[in-house]
Amino acid sequence: MSIATLFTALMTTGGLIFFIAGSVGMLRFPDQHSRLHAMTKADNLGLGMIVLGAMAQAGGPLVVFKLALIWILAVAASAVTAQTIARATLPGQADPEA
Repeated sequence: MSIATLFTALMTTGGLIFFIAGSVGMLRFPDQHSRLHAMTKADNLGLGMIVLGAMAQAGGPLVVFKLALIWILAVAASAVTAQTIARATLPGQADPEA
């Protein structure tokens, strides 16, 4: 087994653990804000670890760039979505233009 394969296996396993932890946090935490925190933090880190593991198996720099871009866009989308959901759950903040 090569070092790249071992690194990929470790990163993918670590990412899976973070995804499971975020899912458990979403089910067990008491309010929307702590659930959002659990999901966004754990999922972003889990996806980052899986992307790092996939980068070790990538065929070239273009594939590495695409994987990094996917992760960056997912992190940005997660942050915007979490802010939008958190704002909508605050009392009186559902429609800021009203």
